[in-house]
Amino acid sequence: MNIGQAAAASSVSQRMIRHYEKITLIPTPSRRGSGYRDYSDADVHRLRFVANARDLGFPIEEIRSLLDLWQDRCRLSAEVKALALSRADELGRKAAALDGMRRALMELANSCTGDERSDCPIIDRLAEG
Repeated sequence: MNIGQAAAASSVSQRMIRHYEKITLIPTPSRRGSGYRDYSDADVHRLRFVANARDLGFPIEEIRSLLDLWQDRCRLSAEVKALALSRADELGRKAAALDGMRRALMELANSCTGDERSDCPIIDRLAEG
């Protein structure tokens, strides 16, 4: 199948497919006589795997590790679980940081009258050294 068909089948944009090829996350597909890329069902399956891993927040290097583990039938599920738990911990730290930023912004917004006056605690806070 061509890149458009692979994109539709995998729900990965053509641009991202080309990017994944460039960074060797997926193998470069064979080319047809016309020069167009020719993707197999296995390529589409790999693209879906990558997309699912990205949706769960895994960075590229961890996706490489997951792909290696996926292809290794002698893998230990403990290795996969360790990667998942590590990613979940990192996402938890990021979520806590985002929640803290949200709370700080809400406190600033609540302290601002939002009227015609020029004084603003939000601007004052941002300007602090």
